[in-house]
Amino acid sequence: MIVDIAFLIYAFTSLFAIVNPVSGVMVFISMTTTMSKEDKIYTARRSVLIAGVIAIVFSILGELILIIFNITADSLRVAGGVLLFLVAIDMLFARTSRESITNEELKDAKIRENISVFPIAMPLLTGPGAITTIIVLIRTGQEIGSKLMVIVAIVITFLLTYFIFRYADSFNKVVGVTGMLVTTRIMGLFLAAIAVDFISTGIKGIFNMG
Repeated sequence: MIVDIAFLIYAFTSLFAIVNPVSGVMVFISMTTTMSKEDKIYTARRSVLIAGVIAIVFSILGELILIIFNITADSLRVAGGVLLFLVAIDMLFARTSRESITNEELKDAKIRENISVFPIAMPLLTGPGAITTIIVLIRTGQEIGSKLMVIVAIVITFLLTYFIFRYADSFNKVVGVTGMLVTTRIMGLFLAAIAVDFISTGIKGIFNMG
């Protein structure tokens, strides 16, 4: 039980850092400035729900994907760790990560009537980094209990994301841009450490296999 709780904390920290709703809320606010309060709430609920479903689907099909593409878990750990480290660097310098959303996608979003699916749900919330993290976490937890903890971590992450987006304007007033940037940098530091752990574990596993 203690092991499962420890893994849950690890999985949640990893997912929350890569999803990074604190940084994402600034993008959400900028995209929904012309919307009514009801439309903002609807967009927040729909985008987070879709992102959560995508994340859970990949948590269930993750191992099957590795088998289909003949990818070892350790190789994915190294590749995912490198990707997460690049994202972490963007977060540490308070830059919009191109892994989550690009400037071209932001421009395209301005002319879309429905932005909840693209670009908010994907790739802003559930981008390549989040999907890779989920698959690695699922593969790391060998026991059924650990795999369930990953799904619980996904649910908790996106519930918190919903509340942050749901009360985006209030959150922005309380925390402010400076507070969001500081929080983003702190999460970037945690994400960098998690990325290093992914890479080191993956390299160790590759050499042990050899």
